[in-house]
Amino acid sequence: MKTYITKLGFLFAFVAVLWACQEDDATFGDITAPTNLTVDYEIAGQDAENPDGDGSGIVNFTATADNAISYKYLFSDGSSTNSPSGIVSKRFTQNGVNTYTVTVLANGTGGVTTSTSFEVTVLSNFSDDEGVQLLTGGTSKVWYWYAAAPGHLGVGPNDTSDNTGVPSYYAAAPFEKAGDPASSCLYENVLTFSLDNGIIKFTLDNGGNTFFNASFNSVGGSTSTTDQCSPYDTSGQKVVSLGPSSSLVPDDQKRGTVMDFSDGGFMGYYIGTSTYEILSITENEMHVRAVMGGNEALAWYHIFTTTPVDEQGGNGGEEPDYDTIVWSDDFDTDGAPDASKWTMELGNGSNGWGNNEQQYYLADNAVVEGGMLKITAKAENSNGFDYTSARMKTEGKFDFTYGKVEIRAKLPTGGGTWPALWMLGSDYATNVWPGCGEIDIMEHVGNQQNTIHGTLHYPGNSGGNGNTGSTTVAGVSDEFHIYSAIWSPTKIRFFVDGNEFHSFTNSSETPFNSDFFLIFNVAMGGNFGGEIDSSFTQSTMEVDYVKVYQ
Repeated sequence: MKTYITKLGFLFAFVAVLWACQEDDATFGDITAPTNLTVDYEIAGQDAENPDGDGSGIVNFTATADNAISYKYLFSDGSSTNSPSGIVSKRFTQNGVNTYTVTVLANGTGGVTTSTSFEVTVLSNFSDDEGVQLLTGGTSKVWYWYAAAPGHLGVGPNDTSDNTGVPSYYAAAPFEKAGDPASSCLYENVLTFSLDNGIIKFTLDNGGNTFFNASFNSVGGSTSTTDQCSPYDTSGQKVVSLGPSSSLVPDDQKRGTVMDFSDGGFMGYYIGTSTYEILSITENEMHVRAVMGGNEALAWYHIFTTTPVDEQGGNGGEEPDYDTIVWSDDFDTDGAPDASKWTMELGNGSNGWGNNEQQYYLADNAVVEGGMLKITAKAENSNGFDYTSARMKTEGKFDFTYGKVEIRAKLPTGGGTWPALWMLGSDYATNVWPGCGEIDIMEHVGNQQNTIHGTLHYPGNSGGNGNTGSTTVAGVSDEFHIYSAIWSPTKIRFFVDGNEFHSFTNSSETPFNSDFFLIFNVAMGGNFGGEIDSSFTQSTMEVDYVKVYQ
C-alpha cells in the first residue's frame, strides 16, 4: 500500500530587486512568483508495520506549484538536486532511523522562487563499510582512468542478453583516447573521494574540459555529432550516497553497491546520469557501470585506478615498468617441488595433451636438487607409454594478470625433446582452448637445436597457426640462458638474455587481459616435438629460478 504525506510549509516569495525604487526591467519579461507549492512524498515500503519504510532509505518526492518552471531540492545531508518536473527519488543512506530536513524551491519567471521546508523520517539499513574504506581510503583517495586497461571505457546493451558486467558493443583499447584533442581530456580527470564525518564527498577535476557523449554535446555547448571534449565547469563538492544495486548484472558479478552523486555529479565521461553501480573495487582498481541518461537500453562501463595516467605506461602505449617481484621460486630446498607453489600433473592427458605427445607424466621425474629444478624425460615404459617426464603448474596457487616473467634455464637435448616454459588462461575450464589464450614464453625442440620459439595461441591463431617468433641462441642445452616475457595491456614481448625476438600488440579483442598461470614441462614427440631419436635415453631441463614482476 502506498502512503502519501503532504507537507505544506510557509511560502516565501523572493523577488530579485535590480535597482531600488525603480520599475522592473522589461527585458526580464513578466515576473511571476509560483503559488500553491505542495510536496507529496512516499517512503518506499512504508506500511503499518514499517512506518519508516523498508530500510532501502528511498523516498519519492513530487512537487507541484502554479507558475513554476522548475524545482530544486535541498537535503540536510548536504546533497541537492534540480528537477524540471518536480519529481525526485532520493536515497537516504545514514544507517538507522533518521530525520532529515527537506527544502523545495519552486522557480518562477524573472528569478522569483517560492519555497517550503519540512522533515521526513526514514529508515536505512544498507551499509558497505568495506566499500567506503576502499573508495575513500578512510580519509581521502584519488582515482584516475585506467587508460592502460582494455575496456576502460565501454558500452553494451542494458538487458539480459549482456548482463555480465562486460561491454559487448564497444571497449576502448589501451590509451585509445590519448593524442586526439576531441577525446584526450578524458585522461586528465582526477576523481577524489573523501570521508567527512561518515559522509562521502566527491570532487572532479577535469582540467577545464569534459568528454561528452555525443547525445549530450549541447550541455557543453557543442553541436558536434560525435563524442567531444568541451569546456565545462565541474568545480564544487558533491555528496555520494551508497545504496543496494538492483541492476541486471548477476549478484556473483557485482558488488551490490550503487553510488548516487548529488548536484549532477558524474565520473568524468558525461552520459547524463549521476548513478553508478560498483561492479568491483580493490585497493587500487574500480569497475563501475552506469545506465545512460535518456537511453536506458545502454549501459556504460568505466575502469579506474589509483595510478596516474602518465605512470601507466601511456607514452606511446608502452608497457609499465614491472620491477617489483610478486612471486618467485629459487628452487633452493632439495626434494619434490614446493607443493605450496606447484601442482604436478600426471598421465598423458587427452590425446597426448592434445598434441599426440608420447610421454606419461610422473611426479618423480621432477626434483629439486642443488639449487635447481630438474625435469627429466626418460626412455622408459610407464602405463603403456614408452617415455616418462614431468609437468607442473601454479594453477590455483599463483595466477596473475600482466607483468614480467623471467626464467633462467638450461634445456634438454635430443631428437623429439620438447621443453616448454609457458602460461595458460586460468579460465580454460569454461573458456575452452584456444579461447582462454596461451603464452609460450619459451619452446624448443631437439630436432631444431638452438632455435627458441615464443608463441601466442588464441582464436584464429591456434595450433600450427600460432602467432610466433623465433631466434637462434647458441648452446641452449650447454649453458643457462634467461627466457622472459613482458606482458602488458598493450603488448606482449619475448626475450632471450634481454634481447627481444618477438612482439605482439595486445588489445581488448584478445584473451590476454585476465589471469594466467605458469606451466613447466618436457614433452616427447607429438605434433611439434616431431620424431624421437631411437637412441634417446634421457635428458634434463634445469631451471635455476622463476620470477614474476609487476
